[in-house]
Amino acid sequence: MEGFGRRRGPESDAVAPVGDDHLQIEFDSPADQTGVVVSDPIERSRFVLSTPEEVQLRTADPDAFQFPADEAVTLRTTQFDLDVVSVCVRDANGEMLAQAEHFADQSFPHGTYSIELFAPIKLYLKVDGPFRVSSNAVRMRLEFESETDVLVGARSHHKRPAATIRTTDHPRDAMRAVSLLGSALKTTTVERSYPTLRGHPPLIERGSQFEAPDGLEPPETGVRLELPETHRHVYVAAPLAYYLGAEVVPGTSPRIVTEGGFAYDLDGLDGFEKSVERVLKQTFFLDCLTRTEGYYQVDLHERRTLESTLDLDFADLYDRSIGEQLEAYLRIPYETIEPHLPEWKLTAHVTPNAPNVELLPFVANDLAVVTTPATQPTSGSSVQANAVDDFLRRTATPPSPSTAPAAGEFTRSAGTRSQQVGPDESKQTYVQPPETDSLEQAWLGPGIPIGASKTSLQAYRNRLSRDPIEGDIGITVVCNDPKMAEERDAVESVYGSRDELPFEVRTHYELSVEELRSVLAEETEFLHYIGHIDEDGFQCPDGALDVTTIDSLGVDSFLLNACQSYEQGMELIERGAIAGIVTLNDVVNSGAVDIGRSLARLLNYGFPIRISLEIARKDSYIGSDYIVVGDGSFSVAQVQAALPNMCKIKRTGDGFEVDYITYPAAEYELGSLVVPYTPGNETYYLSSGTANIFNLTLSELEDFLSLENIPVLTNGSLRWSTDLSVDSI
Repeated sequence: MEGFGRRRGPESDAVAPVGDDHLQIEFDSPADQTGVVVSDPIERSRFVLSTPEEVQLRTADPDAFQFPADEAVTLRTTQFDLDVVSVCVRDANGEMLAQAEHFADQSFPHGTYSIELFAPIKLYLKVDGPFRVSSNAVRMRLEFESETDVLVGARSHHKRPAATIRTTDHPRDAMRAVSLLGSALKTTTVERSYPTLRGHPPLIERGSQFEAPDGLEPPETGVRLELPETHRHVYVAAPLAYYLGAEVVPGTSPRIVTEGGFAYDLDGLDGFEKSVERVLKQTFFLDCLTRTEGYYQVDLHERRTLESTLDLDFADLYDRSIGEQLEAYLRIPYETIEPHLPEWKLTAHVTPNAPNVELLPFVANDLAVVTTPATQPTSGSSVQANAVDDFLRRTATPPSPSTAPAAGEFTRSAGTRSQQVGPDESKQTYVQPPETDSLEQAWLGPGIPIGASKTSLQAYRNRLSRDPIEGDIGITVVCNDPKMAEERDAVESVYGSRDELPFEVRTHYELSVEELRSVLAEETEFLHYIGHIDEDGFQCPDGALDVTTIDSLGVDSFLLNACQSYEQGMELIERGAIAGIVTLNDVVNSGAVDIGRSLARLLNYGFPIRISLEIARKDSYIGSDYIVVGDGSFSVAQVQAALPNMCKIKRTGDGFEVDYITYPAAEYELGSLVVPYTPGNETYYLSSGTANIFNLTLSELEDFLSLENIPVLTNGSLRWSTDLSVDSI
């Protein structure tokens, strides 16, 4: 039901916030204009509906809408002005009447309407017409014939588990626990391919016996997974079991069995793990095509491209059971649909030991492809060097003469402020996961991964326990070495530069040990640390602060832009942080400045931490020295557009090729839709990865890039659209 995305561009004392402290959604009046601001203090998201006059907010029943809402208010107004978002208009019976976006102009006669706004916080308006929807490239207006009562409802994108299951270390009990993950699905129809109809699976904890709360039952889908009794088989199949709402039971060989008698082998020619991956992707993708017969009957690019080839009756399939849908889907060769799949969000490399059963709800929530490591971590700096060299060959941008380190360039190593760059003598153990086609790889096992995030159960738990915070988004910049002031100056001008979001940027210089300890205890969404770190901790003028000695941490996420900051970063995760970016080696100062500047812009825009690092690496010769620790899907701020996006642009003979790329984010996970605003395009695409390559003229490209300030990769360099002269492409 949800998931549309498109490029778009202090509270008043007059009205007290509506809603209790424990609720996720709040309504209030904006400080500098009239109207209503809707905010989510957990996800740090907000959206403003401006009105021409002051309005009085009155608490209302959120159950008055067709779709779920967390909170609701009523108010009277003649119009709303807002940033352009996707809008769906329905009649009193829930039938879709129209969709509106950029450059819309549609009028609706007398009647009762539901207006759905795909904003950073999901919004619903219930109103009696007539009314008009109009928009230009960046702003939209909902205009009523006269002052009208409007019911406004909102729903948070934040998801919390509703229950906790306890299981023993025996694989059969793990099967029972995984069978209950699908209880979080809000529907068993194909509409569950929309991200907000997939609730967070219940948590799993280890115990001396199996226990599940009364009333927690798997959905009645008639689908079961028969698996050998091993942790490996259960872990790999957990996201598939969750998405299918399947019961997991012991079996001699892995397979899917439905109540209609259909059976499908999960141990094909490419092995068990690859078979599960393909079934998950194929089922999810074809559900996305089939759901165009349901709530949102849109012109979907992927359906239009494949429909004549697939020979599927989508209208008939829409009302079929999951088992019947599987039988139709899985007779189609995977190779037929593979080129059209969205780029998958996550591959999780999970060691199949008993403690990692507690990770399964989190990888299932991400619909991750789960693999089990085939190699073990190996110690030695030579192993790390070989892994980094290989990763560099695959991903990094070679240094140009203007970006390569100059002779005598210093690193950010605490004891070598002026020395030449030398080899890393770390005694840590390293591992290089195999390449995948997912946007992100997460390593959930021993060792430091090269080319993947190092995540942990603690990071996921920290995100779930995140408390609401009132007020501005906190950004803390610490520069503990005056020689690195260039990066400090660069990022200070970036953070908080978005007018539509309230930021509080705090900058500190050359903090003592106790001053830094105090700063780390303060609540902040993001810490950007510039300085030196070694085996003793964060270097300060009067000594070193080891994170293991701190009693309180208020940092949600961080960039430790210092040499070999991995260990201190992992300690921050263990003490409550959600995600961060750290280094594995000594880093050259000039390269650290460049990557720090790029990361600041990407994070300020709203890119998730892992995607920010992936993009920044494209323009850095030291990018392979940085990795993400914790939950890489975490975002510091809500995305500036409906969902994170960038372009690759190449000049052609008579114009430009624009590769339009989107990424999943908290509000718009796998299954979301996007409509790139290019001339003549009204087609929807599944988000994540390249939507399409568009051919634009010079003037069309200039108009396209003027809509929003986004990262652009051209001629091998990462630029931003507001800084880019099209003539230079």
